[in-house]
Amino acid sequence: MAFVSVNVTSQNTESNVTESDKKIENKKSKKSKKKKGKKKKVKLPKIDLSHWKVTLPVANEKGRPYEIDPPEILDFANNEIAKPYMYIDSTKGAIVFHAMPTDSKTKNTKYTRSELREQMVPGENNVNWTFKQGGNMKGKLQMEDVTRDSDGKYHRVIIMQIHGRLTNEQRDLIGEDDNNAPPILKIYWDKGKIRVKSKVLKNLSASDTEILHDDAWDDDDGFNFEQEVGFKKFTLEVQVTDGKMLIILNNTEFKSYESIHIKKWGVFENYFKAGNYFQSRDEGAFAKVNFYELEVSH
Repeated sequence: MAFVSVNVTSQNTESNVTESDKKIENKKSKKSKKKKGKKKKVKLPKIDLSHWKVTLPVANEKGRPYEIDPPEILDFANNEIAKPYMYIDSTKGAIVFHAMPTDSKTKNTKYTRSELREQMVPGENNVNWTFKQGGNMKGKLQMEDVTRDSDGKYHRVIIMQIHGRLTNEQRDLIGEDDNNAPPILKIYWDKGKIRVKSKVLKNLSASDTEILHDDAWDDDDGFNFEQEVGFKKFTLEVQVTDGKMLIILNNTEFKSYESIHIKKWGVFENYFKAGNYFQSRDEGAFAKVNFYELEVSH
């Protein structure tokens, strides 16, 4: 009883405010809460697009995939053609890359993409980097949404790449009609986990000229990181130095490539890619990938 009477006494001594005062305060507090509720917090992604171009899964007037180079890409949010495939989610602070099967495919692939391509010199594809020069790409991203196949498994998406490129001299030397070389690195979102694939040289005795050909290289067996990222945010970092390639997931898991194959790869130029390279032609299939942060350095 003593305990209860103490509480009652303290409540009574604190009740010096009149009922009308309380009503006024409650009204003020409700109004301020309503005002706060109306204000939507706008978030923007931490991504500088001044050294990237984008390829989208829609055709241009020539029937080729629609691309936006810098500086026009800086205004992509107001580009009516880009809006369905690359847009800002201001509630999350991310650029969303949306891709699905269309007739707009790049050369040497059956898949479509909403994907960024690094340009060391804005608007220029002919200036790239070698492993000797090195490079670093780091991103914070998230699988926003992705469809499933007929077996109930999620469709795969390539979210980051290092793509090889022939110099004009190398292209002419082997008689190719373009500068395309294989990708030395593909990073997949694969059923909620991160999978990495690289290239291996079929014949280690091949000459410097022979290894320039696409068919001189084969896919390796691939590597799966242990942790499951699912539909949560995660970070990926790719560090490249002379004769070495390191992939880091969430600053806790690492995959290192330092073989003779990576050393031989040094003959090629390279560029980074990031976004949504959708790996399905199933009708009605699609994926949306959110990028919150993306930075590159050399």
